[in-house]
Amino acid sequence: MSSDHVVSQELKSLQEELSAAQRERSGAAAVSPERPSSAPEHAERSEDEHEWRDQISELANAVTSFLEEAEKDIAAHPAQSVVGALVVGILIGWLIGRR
Repeated sequence: MSSDHVVSQELKSLQEELSAAQRERSGAAAVSPERPSSAPEHAERSEDEHEWRDQISELANAVTSFLEEAEKDIAAHPAQSVVGALVVGILIGWLIGRR
């Protein structure tokens, strides 16, 4: 589906921006000397940023694989997908209409 492709491209774009920001930060850190007292704090922050980037990357990969698998399932069973979407829409409309 084209929307899956758009989401996939957006995730790739965000990953590239994150990598560019990381390179920019590491370049700025290499140019400016650090104070000795802030070295442990900087190392902790760097580890947190690395863990955060890893988590974002895992999330992006999971979303991309989910969308690809959903596209395959919908293509394999289009009638079931339409009926399922119709039922979910009716249930949501019924629940919202009760308020």
